[in-house]
Amino acid sequence: MFNFGWGILFVLVHFMLFLLCYRKFGKHGLYAWIGIATVLANIQVTKTIEMFGFVMTLGNTMYGTIYLTTDLLNEKYGEKEARKAVWFGFFTLIMSTVIMQMALIFQPQAEDIAQEHLEIIFGLMPRLVAASLLAYFTSQFLDVRLFALLRKWFPKPNQLWIRNNGSTCVSQLIDTLVFCTVAFAGVYSFDVWWQILLTTYLIKFVISVASTPVIYIARRFQFPEDDRRANEAG
Repeated sequence: MFNFGWGILFVLVHFMLFLLCYRKFGKHGLYAWIGIATVLANIQVTKTIEMFGFVMTLGNTMYGTIYLTTDLLNEKYGEKEARKAVWFGFFTLIMSTVIMQMALIFQPQAEDIAQEHLEIIFGLMPRLVAASLLAYFTSQFLDVRLFALLRKWFPKPNQLWIRNNGSTCVSQLIDTLVFCTVAFAGVYSFDVWWQILLTTYLIKFVISVASTPVIYIARRFQFPEDDRRANEAG
């Protein structure tokens, strides 16, 4: 039960920090969040925990906020800005992987205490990043496109929950299938792999639904750049 209670606090902290990041830094804060979230999610996913008798990985909450971010960008700034954010996340993944793989090659000093631990965390990164990039590309661009389509069919402001949850639930299913297959097939037994697949999607689904009030709150934040964009559109 500890993991469940701590997990609720974990999710709330993510949402609060997301809102704070956007409130303080505006659209630039959303891009910064994408960059940080793509890196942290791929580090956290190396840790497995147990909850209600199921094995699951960390990183799902942080990764789920990426969809929240791109949906908010799509909602307030348009599909073009959301796509730019997806590409920015791709760049941060590539950049962090290249730099950390090069850092591991340096010969550590005799009394160094970090190399072994860095190898455990970042030594797994190439396969995880390959899985993440493939899943990220297919699911994020799908999410951006689905959100734009749903906005045409459900354009009213109070229908944001349909746009947000509809696009995210479909794209996250694709993301989970691709990522878990590439990252964990053959690493864990089929039993454990299936549990990770199932719990990963369920957690992402719950995070998506739970984030609905967050995106409504964030949409109400106003910045000078929003006024300029509205004037240009007018």
